[in-house]
Amino acid sequence: MPNRPMTLTVAAAVLAVEGVTAVILGGYAGVETVIGRPADVMSSIAVAAFAVIMGAALLWVALGMLRTERWTRSPGVLAQIFAIPVAITSIQSGQGAVGIPLIALALVGLVSLLSPPTTHALYGDEDQSSVS
Repeated sequence: MPNRPMTLTVAAAVLAVEGVTAVILGGYAGVETVIGRPADVMSSIAVAAFAVIMGAALLWVALGMLRTERWTRSPGVLAQIFAIPVAITSIQSGQGAVGIPLIALALVGLVSLLSPPTTHALYGDEDQSSVS
């Protein structure tokens, strides 16, 4: 789309990476539940299903961003806000290899989603037309 700014494309890429990662990790947890011996099978299935569903939702939002659909900004920002405490907790628990890239992605996602070019692409000139 010619009027889609680079910031919106970056935000879509961030959400796509997070979505694919969640789907892969959810699938992995599901496979490990089936072939392994989890302490609590129902909890393991629930976690795996939740990760796959949330990953698919993030991919849906990323696709909407590529189409410059205005509804995508709120769930995109919300996903990044939720990712920051997860990243901080990962870093504090000694999982820096997970937490550091996640916090970097979340910050890049937030900056790109809240930037003026993204705002203009998603919301356009509505404010000027309502003033006239």
